[in-house]
Amino acid sequence: MKMIAPVLTVLAAILLLWYAATVWMNSQWTYDQAARAGEEVTFSELVTDTLTQKRPVLPAPHQVAVGLWEGVAGQKVTSKRSLVFHGWITLSATLAGFALGTGLGILLAVGITHSRAMDLSVMPWAIASQTIPILAIAPMVIVVLASLGVTGLLPKAIIAAYLSFFPVLVGMVKGLRAPDHMQLDLLKTYNASQGATFWKLRLPSSMPYLFASLKVGVAASLVGTIVAELPAGATRGLGARLLSGSYYGQTVQIWSALFAAAALAAILVVVVGIIEQITLKRMGMVQ
Repeated sequence: MKMIAPVLTVLAAILLLWYAATVWMNSQWTYDQAARAGEEVTFSELVTDTLTQKRPVLPAPHQVAVGLWEGVAGQKVTSKRSLVFHGWITLSATLAGFALGTGLGILLAVGITHSRAMDLSVMPWAIASQTIPILAIAPMVIVVLASLGVTGLLPKAIIAAYLSFFPVLVGMVKGLRAPDHMQLDLLKTYNASQGATFWKLRLPSSMPYLFASLKVGVAASLVGTIVAELPAGATRGLGARLLSGSYYGQTVQIWSALFAAAALAAILVVVVGIIEQITLKRMGMVQ
């Protein structure tokens, strides 16, 4: 109970500030409508109207909650208005991009750890690649691949991989270099080969770093997928829900899609965390 109380206090404060911001940001519409009708607006009427507008500037928390419920439980999962349907489309591209980015990051990390030439040549380019805004990269990738006849999941997966490979690369390099000189020298005294050193020392030592980076990478993959859905003019996926909501001024739809994306990211991070606990426990690295 002592641990729950601070969380509930922060949550209550956030909701209170959110409701206050909703009243403030939506009040102009209420005053404009009252002025056109030549009427005066009381404070209670102001609060009631700002919290129930169909197209508010800032939706109230209960409006977003209703939008989420209707999108998740109020529609058939095959309906194009279902957040489950759109979430699955986004999730499939996210997982594909995450797998590509993770594989690429691990392979590059192994090469960088064992090759001085790769360390000096590949690592600076990997760092430089992250300075290019994803909003600039995504349309280029979508257009180029579309001109080659490649559409659908693969372009989104490539953009998701672009965002996810770097944290995996950095974390894995750090993990593979975690063993100190005494541990490396001990294996040399056993006449261990470079491969044996990798499998018996470097790889096990890198696991905590790898899983920490995977949690960042999987969330970045989701962001990359959603960004990729925006310039593609997609009609499916959480990015498409955000885009259509912005086109038609459906702010409740936008916020519902945002919260659905946040929930999906949280679930993915939790899944990676569970796999981490199982893996590290089997390796004897945690109790």
